[in-house]
Amino acid sequence: MYILGIESSCDETAAAIVSDRKEILSNVIYSQIEEHKPYSGVVPEVAARAHLEKIDVVVKKALAYANLSLGDVNAIAGTCGPGLIGGVIVGATFAKSLAFAKKVPFIAVNHIEAHALSVRLTEEVEFPYLLILASGGHCQICIVHDIDNFQILGRTLDDSVGESFDKVSKLLGFGYPGGPIIEKLYHEGDSEKFSLPRPMCSKGNCDFSFSGLKTAVLNASKKCNSLQDKKDLAASFQKTVAEIMSFKMQQALNFCFDQKIKINAAVISGGVAANLVIRRSLKETCDSVSRSTIPFFVPPVKFCTDNGAMIAWLGVEKFKRNQVNSLDFHPRPRWPLSENFQKIMRAREKVQ
Repeated sequence: MYILGIESSCDETAAAIVSDRKEILSNVIYSQIEEHKPYSGVVPEVAARAHLEKIDVVVKKALAYANLSLGDVNAIAGTCGPGLIGGVIVGATFAKSLAFAKKVPFIAVNHIEAHALSVRLTEEVEFPYLLILASGGHCQICIVHDIDNFQILGRTLDDSVGESFDKVSKLLGFGYPGGPIIEKLYHEGDSEKFSLPRPMCSKGNCDFSFSGLKTAVLNASKKCNSLQDKKDLAASFQKTVAEIMSFKMQQALNFCFDQKIKINAAVISGGVAANLVIRRSLKETCDSVSRSTIPFFVPPVKFCTDNGAMIAWLGVEKFKRNQVNSLDFHPRPRWPLSENFQKIMRAREKVQ
């Protein structure tokens, strides 16, 4: 079985073909970083136009690299949300058009769910597992019970963690994208130089907040008198974010233990999962858990940022369960992961 996956929710136009044997036959990504650099962030209209210009080329390359034609594809999976709605419409419409023309099933994919399940493409991770999903637009922690079944334990109350990296990097004058820049500066600066707050870490819940940390960086930046001072502040910010993420992972693990929820693994996915400092910190947290041994998994770096392979893989998982969609499925700028979990819990309550 071969599934074509198409992704266009933000600033990458991507397409990939994945088999039900976990073979990644192709994974083509066109990054829009250069288009958005002048604005120090993603501009929705610029992104939508770039998707429109590149999507046909990207899909053709994905088929060529896989040495397949559209006639060999069993279904087409397309991101239908959440994301920048202009880009989402471009990719979803293109995917639906191909499915209609070739008379194959169409699978509407939740972009965030694809991130959440991407680890199952490269690792043997069984449900349920604990997940931190961290990206430029999202930051939440949940238990992944199954496909379409996410129990949200906490989420950001303001900025996402990836957005915070971008804003801090811009604030300090280091440019865009902030994540890889600040990770690099972590190794060039003194991460102990500045003492920064860890918002929401005095509370016992799993929610995140990054606006106060961002404000603290702004105030500290006024005391920076040299480039090295700014590097030290960036390094301190990176260290603090890793500490916050690890604390929240520990809180979530404690919740699972206390509620006697057996989880098979702890995972981080999304663009921020490419940050090696955060990866290392979370692994150390899982390794230090005394009550149980919880293996820690993270997708390979190339599958952390937006890509077509994760869309295709979720398409495989859904197609196996005959979860296909009609062509009138509407693209969505918002599509909460907890939507189906709440429906499942209400249904269980009625049965009981």
